[in-house]
Amino acid sequence: MKSNILQLEDLKQGKPVPLSNAFTIQLIRQEDFTDILTMLENPNVTKFLFFAPAPVALYEAFFLPIIENTEKAIASGEWPEHLTIIIRDHNHQYMGMAGLTQVMLLAGNFEVGFQLPEHAWGLGIGTLTCEYLTKVAFEQLNAHKVTADCYSQNLGSAGVLRKSGYVLEGNQVGYFHTAELTDDRLLFGMTASQYSAKK
Repeated sequence: MKSNILQLEDLKQGKPVPLSNAFTIQLIRQEDFTDILTMLENPNVTKFLFFAPAPVALYEAFFLPIIENTEKAIASGEWPEHLTIIIRDHNHQYMGMAGLTQVMLLAGNFEVGFQLPEHAWGLGIGTLTCEYLTKVAFEQLNAHKVTADCYSQNLGSAGVLRKSGYVLEGNQVGYFHTAELTDDRLLFGMTASQYSAKK
């Protein structure tokens, strides 16, 4: 098996790399968009997503520039500005997506996030993916701080963040509000020193 450094170089070049013995990850491509839309049609998935459900045009306006930026980054041998990976099993079934985004105007600060289709829940994919992107942030992108947030009722996402070594840093009461749901926003974070200490 290739070393972690070589696998990261393959990922940067747009090639699929192993996430585990059962799953691979690859930078987002145009052909992934249909699977993303299908995932975001499931109300069990969108229950804890502030941006969903939404019209397809909104998803196009968000994801298509990310895909275009990723294509350009691969061509130039750079990491994408909005690093977005797609997870698949060895039958090429879509198992989710995750992203690592540079916080605007704060060099070294990143946000990590992930969304999985319902058939991928409970398989440990969220934790594997979150840990992988955290490694990329601190070991490849010179991160100073990585943060994440989730609904307080989203026990799965909160559990993933805790298992991945993130610390609960705050609770914004009543932050999320829709006709169906009002919930707090949990704020998680990890510093470079915290990452080094847990290695």
